[in-house]
Amino acid sequence: MLTCKDFLNELGEYLDDSLDAEVRANLHKHVSECPNCWVVLDTTQKTIKVYKGMEAQTIPPDIHSRLMSALQRRLSKGSAGTGEA
Repeated sequence: MLTCKDFLNELGEYLDDSLDAEVRANLHKHVSECPNCWVVLDTTQKTIKVYKGMEAQTIPPDIHSRLMSALQRRLSKGSAGTGEA
């Protein structure tokens, strides 16, 4: 029997329809019987639909610069503790 964790681990492939038929059927059975996984699937599908329907937006240069600086700081902090550069 599949668990919620199994379903979540395969969610991307389930949404891409890239699983073999037996695995897909087992996941479909699980999600049809599990209200929590059904909500996750439904919300994810709706989010993807909204995202695909949006037009690309350019980021203003000042926000782009601030975002890149924040990401660089975060990456620097993360690698400082691991000994990586």
